[in-house]
Amino acid sequence: MSTITRLYDTHIEATDAVSALEAAGFGAADISVISNNADNWHESHRHHGRSPGDMNGDGENDVAEGAGKGAATGGALGVGAGVLAGLGMLAVPGLGPVVAAGWLASAAVAGAAGAAAGGAVGGILGALKEAGHDDDDAHVYAEGVRRGGTLVSVRVNETERARAQAILDESRGWDAAARGAAYRQTGWTRFDPAGAPYTTDEIAAERARYR
Repeated sequence: MSTITRLYDTHIEATDAVSALEAAGFGAADISVISNNADNWHESHRHHGRSPGDMNGDGENDVAEGAGKGAATGGALGVGAGVLAGLGMLAVPGLGPVVAAGWLASAAVAGAAGAAAGGAVGGILGALKEAGHDDDDAHVYAEGVRRGGTLVSVRVNETERARAQAILDESRGWDAAARGAAYRQTGWTRFDPAGAPYTTDEIAAERARYR
């Protein structure tokens, strides 16, 4: 198995990509989402009935809590019912509020269990690298979430790699090479876990930059 990850500038593009993957036959157990929630899009959708994230009926659907109860397999994150059904909130230092679901999110949280405040960030970087991304790509993808983006990752057999890439790219997904080059033009070098999360205004400006 290998992992394909793309960065999306809006959660709508990302969720469209997830839906397209599942419609094409890729299993929810092999798909993961990690999304910036600085604009509170997840709560807004859920309270208006547009998101299935409330799995137990009372608004509690915490990825971190699920991972702490042994959800590394993704079972408590909604895998098997469609990955978007498992979206839950996760606080990640350096990124701000994050909405996440699936195997990569679970691995990131599990890797940070018991760690100090900065450990959760290391968990995301570590999970990306464990999934097969090199250090540079992991830093770009983490920075992308910090700047308001959404990561979609899918585990595939090599025979399905090209088909999955085409689906992700059709939904305006960016790979680490392209987005990393854009970041470096402004002097960026690496993701800083101690950096302040982007504000909603900064995120809006960042998204507009790539339109």
